[in-house]
Amino acid sequence: MSAALARILRRHWLLALFVLAGLVLRIVVQLAYRPALLYIDSFRYLDDVGAFFPGGINPVGYEVFLWPLLAVGSLTAVVAVQHLLGLGLGVGIYALLRRFDVRPWIAAVAAAPVLLDAYQLQIEQNIMSDLLFQVLLLVAVYVLTWWGAPGPRLAALAGIVLAAAVTVRVVGLTLVVPAAVFVLLATGWRPRDGWRRRLIATAALVGAFAAGVGGYSLYHLAWTGSFGVGGSGGGALYGRAAVVAHCDELDLTPQERLVCPAEPLEQRARNGIDFYIHFWHVQENVDKFLPADMDVAAAQGSFTRKVLLHQPLDVVGGMAEDFFKGFAPTRTQTPGDVPLDRWQFQQTYPMYAVDWYVVEWTELYDDGSLSVDPQLAGFLRAYQLGGGYTPGIALGGALAVAALAVLGVGRARGSGLRPACLLCAGMATTVLGTAAAMEFSWRYQLPGLVLIPLAGALGATALARRRGVPSGRANDRGRSRPRPPKESEMPTTFPAEVDRVALDDYSARYGAQRFAPVVVLIAAYNEEESLGEVLDGIPARSCDLDVDTLVVVDGATDDTAAIALKHGAQTCVAPVNRGQGAALRLGYRLAAERGARYIVTTDADGQYDIAELPKLLRPLIDGRADFVTGSRRLGSNERPALIRRAGTYVFAWLVSALTGQRITDTSFGFRGMRAEVPNSVTLEQPQYQSSELLVGVLSHGYQVLEQPMRMLARTAGVSKKGNNLLYGYRYARVVLGTWWRERRASTPHREPINEPAAVGER
Repeated sequence: MSAALARILRRHWLLALFVLAGLVLRIVVQLAYRPALLYIDSFRYLDDVGAFFPGGINPVGYEVFLWPLLAVGSLTAVVAVQHLLGLGLGVGIYALLRRFDVRPWIAAVAAAPVLLDAYQLQIEQNIMSDLLFQVLLLVAVYVLTWWGAPGPRLAALAGIVLAAAVTVRVVGLTLVVPAAVFVLLATGWRPRDGWRRRLIATAALVGAFAAGVGGYSLYHLAWTGSFGVGGSGGGALYGRAAVVAHCDELDLTPQERLVCPAEPLEQRARNGIDFYIHFWHVQENVDKFLPADMDVAAAQGSFTRKVLLHQPLDVVGGMAEDFFKGFAPTRTQTPGDVPLDRWQFQQTYPMYAVDWYVVEWTELYDDGSLSVDPQLAGFLRAYQLGGGYTPGIALGGALAVAALAVLGVGRARGSGLRPACLLCAGMATTVLGTAAAMEFSWRYQLPGLVLIPLAGALGATALARRRGVPSGRANDRGRSRPRPPKESEMPTTFPAEVDRVALDDYSARYGAQRFAPVVVLIAAYNEEESLGEVLDGIPARSCDLDVDTLVVVDGATDDTAAIALKHGAQTCVAPVNRGQGAALRLGYRLAAERGARYIVTTDADGQYDIAELPKLLRPLIDGRADFVTGSRRLGSNERPALIRRAGTYVFAWLVSALTGQRITDTSFGFRGMRAEVPNSVTLEQPQYQSSELLVGVLSHGYQVLEQPMRMLARTAGVSKKGNNLLYGYRYARVVLGTWWRERRASTPHREPINEPAAVGER
């Protein structure tokens, strides 16, 4: 256990440092302010716990979150859970970015804002809904992206998550728009699965979201007599309209004129939008200034519509100005903004109600005491004011990088990351823009700490990614690489029924799960003795890429499948034994269709040294080769049989003579390739697939590289190749037949790279 933890920490050391720092800061926050920080809205949430009345300013989603925590715990427990969720946000951001093959240091830097930002820490110590809203946003992104382009079920689940976010903060209402656009375009302008499936998935997301929000609206109707998701009254834009309205120039009814502020515009700007949003929620103001039978909400709504109609530029200009405030280099405050110090650590306990009222709530849900540790509070305040926050200009830069990636600038066009960039950047822009439409507050910028770093990291990776197969781009030797085949062009030369049964069984076991960038593929038939040891030796990462293992069990009659599952390999079981070639073809197709970028083949008998995996991957990742194969002649061979050794030389000479390209080992089974390579050549052989694949790859003009490697003695079992002479005859027939077939296809040839591994490469 300790060894495994040490490996994880070494692999993700930068994230571990950030998480440790974030944990320490959160402990300091909890010790500094006890039991929790209580803001104005906190009392509304606490007052409604257990009642869940939807007619207040805030929807009831956060109260549902508070209810079980307060039933078994206290205010201290609530903020402790919130701090743990804050740490979880950082780890979740990192894990999602690594899923997209973002470099570890970039992923860790993207997680840093939510882990270390002092404004994030402060809001987590508050009894406030913001943290839960952030969590739901990240969950929605996970659902939409983790398993690839979402189908109808995942899209519907994401719609439900977004609807839940609306019940926490109404500002989430508009997030369905970027989510729907993402689902529609998740596979590009020409979706491989067709527009019908994309449209169905989009409809599923929108429908589930509408059902969730509609259900909450019905709940609101049952309690209040009107549809709604929040009780702000008069529309969310009333405060903004009130600040800019030219009351004397508008054709207002007597009731509308009563809710149009009498102060001069300059004074209204100093009062701020927040003042007018909440002014008519104070019953004393309603009783003092309005008739007893007046429908205040209706008057506010009609007044707001008239202002929007006659002064659209004033309203939109104010929204734009407030939107861009969030990208300022430092935390500043302009007249009329929600006071910045509400979101800053204070050296005394901040009171937003009379003392006895605050104490009553702490007595009800905690030990009744309020305390501040001056030294710890002073440290936190110095940290926050001294730069312990994410500069807005950095967030703006990250959003700009994501925008460039979405537009397909440079390498981003073929990176495969543009849809995910679009989702994260679109959600960030939408949620911040919607908040700015109502009013500006630094608290409302907090969702950006989750979404914008995600978008920026994905965008930076898309712009910088060096693809192993740049379509239509010259390789290192200045020659054009073959165009990657489209899915519809992939040969289907294997028996469809057996594969269909195997794939159905695989889908039932793993659902829509996607593969890591690297898949180690093993075709196994009755290899229960050796397979477990081979699987245990395969690393989880290599060359900074995650590695998955896929075992295709070729109709085995022993416990090969059970061993594969026991040792954690993803396992596809063919019901009929058809030969290694057929099993590998099934594996090639499965790996490519489920997101693998590189496929590595090895045997289940332990004859290849998995420690040499980087020798196969590094040339592929660097773009120096499309297909990398080991060579025992360039490396070594333990206990080689004389006849087999002679056969290795003979067939290497034969393939070299037929193709005009020097090859030293035609049957080495430890190979690496870009995922589309084996799916773009014709593969028909049930058993002697190694030579067929090699000759086909060379004939198609792919860049081939041989690496010196070791051939080990078998760890268990016996060879299934049979008699040496019969094996040699069949092998020669496959080599010649494949060469003749490909020659008739008139595919141009290219020279392979024949160079040893770089000194020190492992």
